[in-house]
Amino acid sequence: MSEQEGKRPAKANEAQPAARPASEARQGRAKFRALEARHMPRDFSISLDAYRRGGTDAFLGKTPAHAARQPMRGFEPQYANIVDYIIRITHQIWEEKDIGYIYDTYSHDCMVWGELGLAAGRDLVVQHVIEQSNAFPDMRILADEVIWAGDDEVGFHTSHRSQIIGTNTGYSTHGAPTGKRIQFLCMANCVTRDNEIFYEHVAYDTCFLVKQLGFDPLETARRAGEALGDNVLPADFLSSEPGRTIGQSKPEQVPIPDRIGDNPEEFVRAAAQTIWNRRNFAAVDKVYHPGIVSEVTGGRVFHGTGQLRSFMLSLMAMFPDALYSVDDLYWMGNAEEGFLVAQRWSMLGSHRGHGRYGAPTGREVSLWGITHWVIENGRVTKEWTTFNEFGALTQILR
Repeated sequence: MSEQEGKRPAKANEAQPAARPASEARQGRAKFRALEARHMPRDFSISLDAYRRGGTDAFLGKTPAHAARQPMRGFEPQYANIVDYIIRITHQIWEEKDIGYIYDTYSHDCMVWGELGLAAGRDLVVQHVIEQSNAFPDMRILADEVIWAGDDEVGFHTSHRSQIIGTNTGYSTHGAPTGKRIQFLCMANCVTRDNEIFYEHVAYDTCFLVKQLGFDPLETARRAGEALGDNVLPADFLSSEPGRTIGQSKPEQVPIPDRIGDNPEEFVRAAAQTIWNRRNFAAVDKVYHPGIVSEVTGGRVFHGTGQLRSFMLSLMAMFPDALYSVDDLYWMGNAEEGFLVAQRWSMLGSHRGHGRYGAPTGREVSLWGITHWVIENGRVTKEWTTFNEFGALTQILR
């Protein structure tokens, strides 16, 4: 197969996808549908690790002959499975600079949540990619992981973790070209159906990017916050009190299970409630392996539960009334082989404590992020987290 065969075919020559049954059309009134346990892959036959077998020439720029196929109704026929789709559209748009492919792979009314809020509509996605491609013409997006769940009926949910590298030789939203080489973590959660992404959350490590460019993250965030003005947060969020409990009642106590079985959801939600909302940081030792390696926004890397717990405490000290919420959760795997878990979360709290974000301002701050876990033998052995640290600074320093 030639490399050109892997490109998208002309629309006029494509077979039209079969019409969906009336029952499914009625379900489609709500385009975004929550996943259930039955939608989670029970093994890693369709995974980034399996996809990479055979080397780079086996998959980039063409349909991978070795990749396991899955039903992809409504998608272009060149894609073998959802991992293939995510890897190759990213490569084609960002690295091959076929930016117009966004018109074929994003819905016109897509909702994309980023560092500073919601970008509604496909045209803003095109604008963003053009701006970034101009700032970093040699940009490379190296996939670390793709965690997925769902199907072509309910929609495919994917969490794509990558390392972005490039050289700043063009103007960016942060300033004039610096000539600096950058590398930072990015995590993007997408929901895709009928060949189009219609819902996305993108968490860039913007603070680390700004620092590598040679700019002061605090001053850059201050300017960004001033430019946004009152649009930093919806007005009805400002100066409210997060409802962590009902009245004077205690935060709910949810036991962390000793055994996970084939469904890690109870374990993940109990860990979040116990550590963050019950403030039981001793539970870190029950959730995480003693040798945990955790990579976090800001280029931070923590080794062991002690370092990770210190980071958690420093974050909670700045936002002592914060409420943690698991907003989206899906996984791959089983009890024997372990799990890859993608968790999108949010925290709402008031900046009342001292820390790396400066003196307390009392301002309410909305934090959100994406976390990937590797769970083996009932413990988290590896963790990656990217959250809107730069966006939080714009809320605090405006």
